[in-house]
Amino acid sequence: MADQIPFVEYLVLGDDPHLVANECTSCSARFFDRRSACGNCSGTDFKQVAIPTEGELRTFTIVAFAAPGIPVPFVSGIVDCGGTSVRGNVVNVPADPEHVKLGMKLRLTTFPIGEDKQGTEAINFGFEPVA
Repeated sequence: MADQIPFVEYLVLGDDPHLVANECTSCSARFFDRRSACGNCSGTDFKQVAIPTEGELRTFTIVAFAAPGIPVPFVSGIVDCGGTSVRGNVVNVPADPEHVKLGMKLRLTTFPIGEDKQGTEAINFGFEPVA
């Protein structure tokens, strides 16, 4: 099997792929990027927390125009994962309003998005409908 690396630093690969956020220890606000201070309360202490892998689609858009080489249409959405908002694409479903609905139940999935000259695969995440 080829070596794999996560496309974003907050994606944990392995037998149980999941996302990890930085949670403010003062107010519990969560952020996926690295922070020096909390954007909610200005606290400076954070702990890493695993984000639930299932959630509900809160909002979405069907993207019809993208950079060259990016297949369209695709669905970009915000998924509520146990109270944490996660931006990600909705995958493994036709990109049309007949198949994508607000409130639909989704789960985290991972997929390869490219490989370097040494054969290391970059792995990204998205959300797919719960069967």
